Amino acid sequence: MSARIVKRRIKKLLIANRGEVALRVLRTATEMGLQVVLVYEKPDREAYYIRTAEEAVLIGDGPIRDYLDIEKIIRVARETGADAVHPGYGFLSENPDFAEACERAGILFVGPPSRVVRDLGNKVLAREIARRAGIPCIPGSCDLPSGEEGIKQAADFAGKCGYPVMIKASAGGGGRGIRKVKSEEELAQQIRRSRVEALKAFKNENVFVEKCIESPRHIEIQVLADEHGNVIHLGSRDCSIQRRHQKMLELAPASLPENVLQKMNDAAVRVTREAGYVNAGTVEFLVDRKTNEFWFMEMNTRLQVEHTVTEELVNVDLVREQIKIAEGKPLDIPEGRIRLWGKAVQVRINAENPMNNFAPQGGKTVHFYLPPGGPGIRLDGVIYEGYRVPTEYDSLLVKLTVRARNWEQTVERLRRALNIFLIVGPETTIPFYRAICRDPDFINETFDTGYIETHPDVFRYPEPSQEIRRLEKDISHVHTSIFFPYVY
Repeated sequence: MSARIVKRRIKKLLIANRGEVALRVLRTATEMGLQVVLVYEKPDREAYYIRTAEEAVLIGDGPIRDYLDIEKIIRVARETGADAVHPGYGFLSENPDFAEACERAGILFVGPPSRVVRDLGNKVLAREIARRAGIPCIPGSCDLPSGEEGIKQAADFAGKCGYPVMIKASAGGGGRGIRKVKSEEELAQQIRRSRVEALKAFKNENVFVEKCIESPRHIEIQVLADEHGNVIHLGSRDCSIQRRHQKMLELAPASLPENVLQKMNDAAVRVTREAGYVNAGTVEFLVDRKTNEFWFMEMNTRLQVEHTVTEELVNVDLVREQIKIAEGKPLDIPEGRIRLWGKAVQVRINAENPMNNFAPQGGKTVHFYLPPGGPGIRLDGVIYEGYRVPTEYDSLLVKLTVRARNWEQTVERLRRALNIFLIVGPETTIPFYRAICRDPDFINETFDTGYIETHPDVFRYPEPSQEIRRLEKDISHVHTSIFFPYVY
């Protein structure tokens, strides 16, 4: 049993994050009767969840740097009497120094021990842990030395396994620091670019080279583990539809043969045990489309953006489980009782223009917001009428999660929800997803990580006519002149 925390009931929780995930954690923590303190940077001062919070502390002018300031967040936790911190996802959620700082300060970190965060945050070391657990891994190198020696080692590796290869940041995630290299001529340049991006994103320029699995499926397994040795999985998610290595759409469970899914579930549990993992986590695999052979990719030591699809299928509040585990309580969800009901899909609706290389729409205001509703529809976001899309942070507006009895019904429900979803102001990814819902390969669940590049038709949706644009503006004007902007 771990000695990292003293078992006690959390009384006050500090949420070290912003936006949608901060609101997500706030809702569950409030339902559990916890006091909650939020932190925010100046650009977020008008966010409605901040304005309506019982306690919120301004931590700086930002942008971003104050959400990454470990000393400042620990100080606020102490000053406000918070005895626990939830990191959400992004920012400091996978930073081992932050987890360790919480431990030193006697503050419960709602996540795995700092040692585990550090081990699994290094993708090279994570692969070694997976190998010890008997899980197949994609062939890859150790961290490449800097300069010409690193380029030489990468070239030697590529010469043995063949091009293309992947250059990947050793730390962090979110698709950053990843480059596909098709030939030796571009190897040095792509290594340099990957290092620059990794240093900027993770303050760590280490990279490694890995064999490229062409057009695989990207499958992940949700796990929960407590300090008492209990480890369970909560099924799979297919996150294959991506742009620039960043997930856009996720569905659960993955459409794979049952025996393959069982092997992946067992592998996820084994690597979780081998790592000494505690709390909620996600084990990610790449799967060959033709053979269904799979390889360990990485383990994310935090709550995933796409956790909602799992919650909808298994009727488990993952944030609640995170908090209970942090308090030292044993899991009370026997794996044999987990039942996956139906199919669920989540789409990330961003303020982006897909036709213009997904250009962000920061600075624009949401004039009118009409979301879908009805059975099997869930919305997670901070958008409302009058909401200004930030230029300082990511472009996520709202996550739409849909569930139904089977995949056919889920696609129909998703199509209906998207068809009536109206956001006036910024360009969004809604019409892009409408086009995907009409694509036969999506309908038949025959897609992989190359889907966006191989399906240009999903970018050929009709743009709104000038008449429609004027009508939207008129509707928006009438609505806002009669009603006050509301919080959804």
